[in-house]
Amino acid sequence: MRVGAHVSISGSKVSSDGSTPPYDDLRNAVHRQVAFGGNCGQIFTHSPQVWQDPDIGDEAAEGFRAETAAKLDGPWVIHSSYLVNLCTPKEGLRQKSLDSMQKEVDAASRLGIDYVNVHLGAHTGAGVEQGLDNAVSVLDDLSVPDGVTVLVESDAGSGTKLGGDFEHLAYVLRESSKDLDVCVDTAHAFAAGYDLSTAEAVDSVVAEFDDVVGLDHLQCIHLNDSKHACGTNKDEHAHIGEGHIGVEGMRRIVTHPALEEVPFVLETPTEDGRGFAWNIERVRELAAE
Repeated sequence: MRVGAHVSISGSKVSSDGSTPPYDDLRNAVHRQVAFGGNCGQIFTHSPQVWQDPDIGDEAAEGFRAETAAKLDGPWVIHSSYLVNLCTPKEGLRQKSLDSMQKEVDAASRLGIDYVNVHLGAHTGAGVEQGLDNAVSVLDDLSVPDGVTVLVESDAGSGTKLGGDFEHLAYVLRESSKDLDVCVDTAHAFAAGYDLSTAEAVDSVVAEFDDVVGLDHLQCIHLNDSKHACGTNKDEHAHIGEGHIGVEGMRRIVTHPALEEVPFVLETPTEDGRGFAWNIERVRELAAE
């Protein structure tokens, strides 16, 4: 079973003056993943709240690849910046989003990472079809290196954000000239109205996804429970089995035969004295029941 977490690359090292200034080193992500009990995972290459280029030295890149090969099964996923908006009608934001995504796919190639995950973003008044066409246009302008695939992530669907409907994902995959795939976030899908709280409901959603998008395009699942009810469009993650999706839904997701080869990446909270290690172990317990 491939299960892991979204881990930080930040850390510290001792300088010549004895201080420990913060620095980013991709190898920190491998060490954290192992400590949490994960065997695959996800990272940001930089702070997701600012426009910033990945700053990856040769030594760190080589070390990351070597440590990953030695200690993890993979895959890794790079999550794009939160500022990226593929659906925007604003030319300036479109260009910044394109530039940011180009740097992420290039970083993925350098690090031997298979996937770069991105939200479609919000059409901000342009309309659903125009927003989706805007996203297709940005993705088509990317130069994606061999061995790297862009994953379009499902969304909770609040406001003018797109991706809450499986048909949005299918449209982008169908209309784009690029070979794209999909990441489904269970909390997002649940918030968008896809019930995952019972075994029967999970089976129905998996079948619908296969019919609309195609399970062959599902390359990653962000495995998160939800603090809010189905269809509320509220995106707030809960510990595995302790939210509104609950134990029965989560158990069926992690044991569904059509999903057994798909890596699960957790973005669960760190609260109540529990973090990624607890949630990864919980996933394995549910899968073994």
